[in-house]
Amino acid sequence: MLNQDQLDLLFSQARTHNEWLDRPVTDAQLQSIYDSMKWGATSANCSPARMVFVRTPEAKEKLLQCMSPGNVEKTKTAPVTVIIGMDFAFYEKLAQLFPHAPDARSWFEGNQSVVDATTFRNSSLQGAYLMLAARAHGLDCGPMSGFDADKVNANFFAGTQVKVNFICNLGYGDATKLFPRSPRLSFDEACQIL
Repeated sequence: MLNQDQLDLLFSQARTHNEWLDRPVTDAQLQSIYDSMKWGATSANCSPARMVFVRTPEAKEKLLQCMSPGNVEKTKTAPVTVIIGMDFAFYEKLAQLFPHAPDARSWFEGNQSVVDATTFRNSSLQGAYLMLAARAHGLDCGPMSGFDADKVNANFFAGTQVKVNFICNLGYGDATKLFPRSPRLSFDEACQIL
């Protein structure tokens, strides 16, 4: 089991950052984060998340055009912003990802409601795994929902079956600029044991 310091790093001391230190994030760090998060469980190992790591000035400018006003500055100053996309044709890779069930593709093909639910649910899980992996690798995260999805899809996923799920800034957060910690629901408020 992880010790308390390690658990704190991932959960209780982890914060959503809005302001960033001027420290770069390397390609090797991003690859290492992906190589950790890719092992997180998804149903039928479907792995529908597709990620675009936005770092260059040109790519950042394309992304900033899609962001809600309150998310522009934090995205502009983050060393990296990752677009967590969801591939609605994920089942095309099931022969590779779930080889012990040769008919797995047929579970999804032509059943759009199952495809939609599976894609959204599992790409969301993978986005959360990405955030935990980033924290485990020493980075901070700033997940966001405030963006124009149609613009993001047109600018980054045109001509594909991939659509944006959510967006997350990555880097080294400025802890001196954090808001006070917000409360959480207690176990009894959020959970039941039956």
